Order: sequence, then structure tokens, then C-alpha cells
Amino acid sequence: MSDSLDKNRVIPRTMSTQHPDNASNPEWNKEDVIHGNTEVLEAYYAYSTLGCQEVMWDSEGKDTDTRVSRKLLQKYWDYFASHTIGEDVFLTYRIPNPKIEGAEKKIIVETLQNIPVASDVASMVYKREITPIFEVILPFTTEAKEIIMLFNYYKKAIVAAEDAPLYESTTVKDWIGNVKPKALKVIPLVEDFDSILHVDNIVLPYLKAVKPKQQRVFIARSDPALNYGYICAILLTKIALSKLKALEKQHCEIHPILGVGSKPFRGALSPDNIDNFLEEYKGLSTVTIQSAFRYDYPAEQVKEGIQTLNQRLPNSNPEPISAEEEENLIGILHKCRQHYEHQIEALAPIINSVAVYVPPRRARKLHIGLFGYSRCVAGVCLPRAISFAAALYSIGLPPEYIGAKVLTTLTEKEWSTLNKHYIKMNNDLKQMGEYVSLSNINMLLEMSHTTAKRAGMSEEKLKEALNALLEDLTTVEQQLNFKLGPKGIAQRKHENFTNNFLLSYLQKQDTEAKTALVESAKLRKCLG
Repeated sequence: MSDSLDKNRVIPRTMSTQHPDNASNPEWNKEDVIHGNTEVLEAYYAYSTLGCQEVMWDSEGKDTDTRVSRKLLQKYWDYFASHTIGEDVFLTYRIPNPKIEGAEKKIIVETLQNIPVASDVASMVYKREITPIFEVILPFTTEAKEIIMLFNYYKKAIVAAEDAPLYESTTVKDWIGNVKPKALKVIPLVEDFDSILHVDNIVLPYLKAVKPKQQRVFIARSDPALNYGYICAILLTKIALSKLKALEKQHCEIHPILGVGSKPFRGALSPDNIDNFLEEYKGLSTVTIQSAFRYDYPAEQVKEGIQTLNQRLPNSNPEPISAEEEENLIGILHKCRQHYEHQIEALAPIINSVAVYVPPRRARKLHIGLFGYSRCVAGVCLPRAISFAAALYSIGLPPEYIGAKVLTTLTEKEWSTLNKHYIKMNNDLKQMGEYVSLSNINMLLEMSHTTAKRAGMSEEKLKEALNALLEDLTTVEQQLNFKLGPKGIAQRKHENFTNNFLLSYLQKQDTEAKTALVESAKLRKCLG
């Protein structure tokens, strides 16, 4: 990518992703699982029908088609003839991180080597030099050296190889042509506590080494909520956005991407909550448009929502956080994390037991053992964030409330700081309160022997966990002054389905349980 193009490039505002959080299947998909060439169709649909400006093509956690750009141009040339990939719409690979991959860490090599192929194909089709893919996302970035190594690997192992001699004076370039682009843009995706909290320390050495004119930084919202709790995920995001803005003033343009789902636990970006979302998270350049946003709402509402985001992002500057405020927020973070981890340790068996009923929406590799990784929190292993949240919603216990008893431990100064930097707390918790089913929790307590046996845990541990949850819910009602439980018709129907799910789950009636789980998910417009 040339310096002039780098300087004038368009930063996409809406990034369609392959997160499997949709309760409903799109009309154009004939199967329950989206995979293979259907994902190519999905990318075209995201661009052409919904108006997303970018598609994240995922090689992390799933098998993926690295010939996607060629297939898009071949199948949908009528659209792409006037919407150039890499200039008008964008295709961005999320590649596996060799640090956490098992036997398949060299998939990164396969993915990166395909990028010059995409450039050759696009340049031939467009009849001018085109670089359709010039940017990659590195998940689980924890150190600056990881993104610097990735940048250098592409440059030294793939680009520089074009000058290698093959026979007499014939080089690689003479034989197969030159390699484009000459350099890759690397987007760090920060996901763990310390990396988000100190994101500036990860980005700064890369800026100094590579000297880009613009830099995109991806902040996760789902995994931090799973790993550290809902409030922690929000406050970590706010601190990261503030630090990136301060870094921008000293170096180059920085464009934050926030990875968000549709319910508050995973980010609260849905077609019916855009105004609240944009007020909550200031300073964003790009947001993810995940599957539930795209497929669980009416198509016209989805298109209108994406158009609004395209027009309104970036949305001003983030709230600056002073050193004193950061100290207060870190104090809140540690309290919240401790309470959440204690609760999760006790709840893990029932969450894992229920999560097996969550239907897969994408063809994914297992994240255990030789071929991947698992999500472990407080010494226990949990499902991925979507299945985790879906399991809890499905029994009438939104994960937003886990560990909420921590609110009783906050000092007056901490309360003030929390309210200043999480401005929609009352709105979010009140909204999700309609999905709380106290009758379900009481039923689990009344049937504690059966429930404990079904979840593979001790009855004493189960009772302790459920009573702690009741304390969390009581805390929210008392501290924020509203009653939890369904009020609208849809929420009452949702409670009925969660009740049916629990009864079927306890009786091991798998078909009935799966049906009830999906029906409840359709009512709340997402799996998790």
C-alpha cells in the first residue's frame, strides 16, 4: 500500500464479523450452520445489501477459505466492478496467533502467503494495480513484539523472498512475479485484563518501529466480560480508549475498533440501541456488526442501523481519565473481578452443563487440547463467551448480574467514578432485568438435589451459588431502585421458554430443551 493511499485511505466504520451469536438463520442460508461458500455469499450480502464497509474474514478458531477475494470477484462482479475491494469496501483477515495455537500455528503462513495472490487476481480483474487485502488482525496480542514480529515476518519471509536467486540470474520475482503489498498493516486485538489496561504500552513500540500514518487498534468486549465480569469489561474499555487518545496526540492517528455483541454483557450494540451505545462508548472509529445484529432484527431496521453507524462514527472523543480517576477505576476493577471470579467458580458446572444445548451457528474447531485453547477463569474452564452468555440467559439469569453484590463494597468516591464512566448502567441493567426469572432460580433451589446431579456438582455448592446469585439480584434492586423480572409480553413469553428449557434439561429431554432454548433466544434477539 503506497504512502499516498495510506494517508488518504478510508477507515471503515462497520465491520461484519462471523461471530455465531444469531438465534435466527438468515433466509439465504438453507442449513443451521453457516460455513464454506455460504460465508462468501454472506460477505457479499454484508457489503451489498446491509451496507457494511468491512468484512472480517476469520482464520482464528475455524477453518477458513483463503481464496475469498477471488470468489467474491468471480461470483459478484456486477457489484464489485463499482465497489473496489481495498478502496471502497474492505476485507480484513483475522489470523491465528502462533502463541496460542497448537498443531496448526503455521496456518498463519498459509494465510499471509495468500495475500499477494489476492493482489494479483484483483489487479488482473480491475486492470490496474489493486491491493484488496493489506491489513490483518492479530488476536490475543499481549506484547508489542508480537505485532512487530508479524510485520517483519511478512516483509522478510514473504516480500523479500521475491529477490531470492533460483537458477543462475533468475529470481523468485522473475519466475512468479513480484509480491504486493510490500508491507502489511497489523491491527493488535487486545483481549486480556493487563493488555487492555496497558494497551498504550503495546501500541507505542510498534508505532516507533513501523511509523505508520494511521493505526487501528481492536479492543475486545466479549472475552473480558466472560473472564472478568461485565462491569470490568466496560471500565477496561473506557481506560483503553482514553489511553489511545492520549497516545494519538503524541504520534499518529489512532482508530479504535470495538468488538461488540447485541446485549449489554457483550457490548450492547443492536439496531434498537444505537443512540445509547454511541453515548456510552465515545472515541470509536469502527464497530463490529455481529451475526445477531444482522439476522435477529428486521432487515430494514438492520440496514438503517448500519447506515446510522456509518454516518455517525467516529463519535467524538472519549472521556479523558485522570491519574486519580484511573486509580479509582483500577480499585473498582479489582473488587469486581474478585467477586465475579468467586461466583463463576461455583457456577461453572451448571453453565457448562447447559451450554451443550446452545446450537452452533458456525463451523468451528474445538478449542481444547491439541487443536486450540479453552477459556479458563478462576481455575475453571468455561465455554466461549456467546455460549456462556446463552446458557445463563436460557435459565433466566442474565450474566450482567453475576457478582453485582460488589456494588455494596464501593466507596462514595468509587460510586461517583463508576457513574461518571459507565453512564448507561441503570439503563442497561434495567433493560436486562426483564430477562431475570426469580421463579427459575427458586425452582433450581427447590429441586437442588436433581439439579446438582444433572450439573455434576455437590448440592451444597449449588445452593451456595444460587443463594449468592439471589444476593446479587437483591443488590441491584436496592442500589439502583428497580424491580427485576419480566414486565412486557415478549419478556413473559421468554420466561416461559426458559422455564420449559429448565424442566426439559432436568429431565434430560434433549430435543425439547434445545427447542425451548432457541425460542427464548429468538425473543431476546440473540443467542448470547
